[in-house]
Amino acid sequence: MSLSTEPEHKIENDLANMTNKRKSRTPFQMGLDRFMNNKAAVVSTVVLVLLVLMSLAAPLLTKWDPSASDLTISDLPPSSEHWLGTNNTGQDLFARNLYGGRVIFLIAFVDMIIIMGLGIILGGLAGYYGGKVDAIIMRFVDVMMNFPMLLLIIILSAFFSTDNVWVLISIIAITGWAGVTRFIRGIFLNLREQDYVLAAKISGSSVWRIIFKHFLPNSMGPIVVNATFLMATLIGLEAALSLIGFGVPPTTPSWGNILNSALDYFTLKNKPWAWLPPAGLIFTTILCFNFIGDGLRDAFDPSFDK
Repeated sequence: MSLSTEPEHKIENDLANMTNKRKSRTPFQMGLDRFMNNKAAVVSTVVLVLLVLMSLAAPLLTKWDPSASDLTISDLPPSSEHWLGTNNTGQDLFARNLYGGRVIFLIAFVDMIIIMGLGIILGGLAGYYGGKVDAIIMRFVDVMMNFPMLLLIIILSAFFSTDNVWVLISIIAITGWAGVTRFIRGIFLNLREQDYVLAAKISGSSVWRIIFKHFLPNSMGPIVVNATFLMATLIGLEAALSLIGFGVPPTTPSWGNILNSALDYFTLKNKPWAWLPPAGLIFTTILCFNFIGDGLRDAFDPSFDK
């Protein structure tokens, strides 16, 4: 009798231990496990880290100055000296592709921080207070969203010189906050009706305490996911602006203006090494951010908690 019941007790104890371990794990740990189980998101993270490191380590990977011109070596094909050849002004294309990542990542990251910051502040105020505050902020949002973002950036770029990267960053930030503001407002409108927020208000908690202790922690998942997708959008936007001549100046290497300088029939047909690398880098980076965003969305989705 004891022989038959002992395995049953062992199985029950093992199941109990597994249940206790699962209950003791934090939501972050469970979300991290879900993210790590998403192979596309993990591979994309590795690839993106490699791209960032490649851009940061550009001086160690090439001896050529990406902005230095030498007409005596213009339009060279790939060789052991110039791995991706040179452009029509004698600039090394491999060096320009390496350094070009620095500009595009800088613009996307800084603008993401500014846009998310403005969106959280304005959307948070609108969602928390409602009433007149909400009405005023959302009317500004409606006005901004009436204009296509790319067109508005082009108009502002025509008035302000974008020779300085920080001017372009400021223009993108000024025009890109409206959608995030509306998104954050929707989250805060939902959270302010939750029981724990009402209890905090009744107990006399200050506005800032409620926002930082209840609102932001409970909305951090959607905010991080939105920030990831925003990075992909900003990288595509910078590439598009450079492609049509409204991005950073040609002397400053970026994947967009490298691609822009190769958009003629002869180059497209006979020099794939001039346009395939920057196009591939832009495509790969945007794809990585989208896969990472999908992985984070799945990881933070409460429906996956079992």
